[in-house]
Amino acid sequence: MSNLNVAELLKQQATEQPHALAIAEPIAGRWNRRELALDQRYRCMTFQQLDEDSSRLAAGLQAMEIKPGTRLALMIPPSCEFVSWVFALFKAGVVTVLIDPGMGRKNMIHCLQRVQTEGFIGISLVQAIRTLLRFKFPAARKNVTVGKRWFWGGPTAAQLRQTSLSDFTPFQAAASDSAAIIFTTGSTGPPKGVHYCHQNFYHQVLQIQQQYNIEVGEKDLPAFPLFGLFNAAMGVATILPDMDPTRPANVTPDNIITPIQDWEISQSFGSPALWETVGRYCETQDIQMPSLRRVLSAGAPVPPRVLQRIRNAMAPDGEMHTPYGATESLPVASISATEVLEETAAKSATGRGTCVGEHFPGIEWRVIEIQDGALADIEDARQLPDGEIGELIVRGPVVTSHYVTHEKETRLHKINDGDSFWHRMGDVGYLDDMERFWFCGRKSHRVQLADRTLFTIPTEAIFNQHPKIYRSAVVRVEDKGVAEAAIIVECWEEFRAMEAAEKTHLVEELKELAENHALTSCIKHVLIRDALPVDIRHNAKIFREKLAVWAQEKLGL
Repeated sequence: MSNLNVAELLKQQATEQPHALAIAEPIAGRWNRRELALDQRYRCMTFQQLDEDSSRLAAGLQAMEIKPGTRLALMIPPSCEFVSWVFALFKAGVVTVLIDPGMGRKNMIHCLQRVQTEGFIGISLVQAIRTLLRFKFPAARKNVTVGKRWFWGGPTAAQLRQTSLSDFTPFQAAASDSAAIIFTTGSTGPPKGVHYCHQNFYHQVLQIQQQYNIEVGEKDLPAFPLFGLFNAAMGVATILPDMDPTRPANVTPDNIITPIQDWEISQSFGSPALWETVGRYCETQDIQMPSLRRVLSAGAPVPPRVLQRIRNAMAPDGEMHTPYGATESLPVASISATEVLEETAAKSATGRGTCVGEHFPGIEWRVIEIQDGALADIEDARQLPDGEIGELIVRGPVVTSHYVTHEKETRLHKINDGDSFWHRMGDVGYLDDMERFWFCGRKSHRVQLADRTLFTIPTEAIFNQHPKIYRSAVVRVEDKGVAEAAIIVECWEEFRAMEAAEKTHLVEELKELAENHALTSCIKHVLIRDALPVDIRHNAKIFREKLAVWAQEKLGL
């Protein structure tokens, strides 16, 4: 297909199933009133309505003389409006700038300045702040208010929806045409703007649908808003949950379970932290979600306990999957809960790393010798044999080409190979004899001591087996210039209110545990912390850089 615009897939669905449900948005105060019909509790749009609405918005942008390639920040909460605008921007050929609001105001402003945003599509509050800070965004002259316009100019979304479609021509996207700039979470360094071309999105949709056998007519509940884009392109209905997507660990379980039961949802995507919360609730309350046949979870390794709890609550013939990837390359690999629970979990518990499974058909991968500097050409990288820990590199049509905001990071993460390139995932691990990748942590998080290197995931797995430990983090500290390793643990909530004597006893238990295992025998320091700092997107990636500073100060070294 010459036109690789994902919006073309929406048009196809609108033609083939015009009156089928495309998206449902919960109405505040009504969505959980089960005495009402679903269409009284949710705002609903069909594929035909979504396609026409997004076309009118795109036509309105064209009438504003917004040219293909213009960078516009999309700042709308998860909703029908959000999904419609994503497709509208694709249809207009606009480069959509997407930023997690949970990264904080300072980071958001900095990212928008770095990317030189040329306008904002945002709710009234966003436009008010943009107007007050207009000196920070001198290029932002093309702005649309979603909602009421107050003391600033520019059209509203309601006005754009009045645009005629008689002269509208959707943008025909070539593979390399710019589609979006999506920022990383900043879990290992500052947030970076990842350049997405239309080919990346198009192949993401195809690979996800084929890998998981997703069928037209299914219903999905996504706890990550952008999955609404994939669903509409695949002919799958999106039922948006009532939750704060920047704090998945704090989700109210009923806000996920109730819509799954009411809509008989077959698929749901969420972070490990979300499924941890929902799974524990289902287990304690003996709740079942029999329609749920497919659950996806990504963003960090999913603990076996989470896989088992969700498997117990979903359809007996259903499956939970853990896709692996990153903002710069998604999807890369996948593994099922069955494979983890029946085989790999036992190995992970002994410090073998976390198996992420086999790569997707469209992906190539290699494990190369770890290097912290740039690798200009693939000839400079030494490929390692199976079983040896190194850094993972990947290539394929879903792999993004560069960072828009950080040229140095592009040089560090991309390796030229003739007419193509490899992306350095920043992850370390090894390939087994079945060509499965075993994730051992982030390259930047490895703890280098005088006589050995500790990798986070295998090392922390030893401590995570203790019944009182929820999660842990190994970090590097220095004592008089000598590198040492410290383990910082976070207890399960029910064990956090311990007396001083109990904490001392727990520390001694953990030190004994460390001494009895070859992987951890070199760890000298054990610290207890109420909560480990985690990323905003998935509430699962641990900020070990911050913990290293904290541990150094706490130990007084």
